Amino acid sequence: MSDTKQESAGVQAQYAVRVAEDLENNRKEQERIGTEVATLQAQLQELEADHAVLLSMQQALGSPAAASEAAAKKASPRKTAVPAPRTGTNNSGAARAKKPAATKAPATKAPTARAKDKPASKAKEKTAKSTPKAAAKKPAAAATGPTLVELIDSHLGQQKEPRSAAEITTALAKARPDRALKTTVVRTTVEGLVAKGRALRTKQGSSVFYTAAAPAASAAAPKTEVAAG
Repeated sequence: MSDTKQESAGVQAQYAVRVAEDLENNRKEQERIGTEVATLQAQLQELEADHAVLLSMQQALGSPAAASEAAAKKASPRKTAVPAPRTGTNNSGAARAKKPAATKAPATKAPTARAKDKPASKAKEKTAKSTPKAAAKKPAAAATGPTLVELIDSHLGQQKEPRSAAEITTALAKARPDRALKTTVVRTTVEGLVAKGRALRTKQGSSVFYTAAAPAASAAAPKTEVAAG
């Protein structure tokens, strides 16, 4: 392991020396080329100055060659890049000009659609409000008929024999099919009439029968129970 480390360290040192030499050579080459460029630029400037002096002298002497060269220089000035017309911007401007017209049309239609939706929503609200009222009116119309107490009292007054609660319920259901009657409700109502003395209760074994109370009996005793059998 130590030998390999020493070898790698030696290789690194050699590379470092070579890199340092290459850097020095590069720097010297840059200095040489820079010096040559500066010398050439100075020579070029001298030549340009001499050229201008010779041209002025030639023009002063009236040489046709000097006049033609000066005219050629004036006719061929440095070309400047002329910017092309921006067709893209014009097109974009036209597109921008067209966009408001496209966006304004939906804006005008939106209120009309909302205006149409509002009456429809109001009509729905009216119908929704009117349906509970109509539903509330139906029980009132049903309640205008005779009460269950009146029906039972009238039915018992027409009977000559005692009737059970089930028999009373069956008879009333046939006479008034529009009324939903239950035996338990009829029995409770008849017991209320018995408590008020408007009906009589009789027992035959385990069965209970009801009859209409006589006017004298209902006035004398509020509650009468007759046990039979």
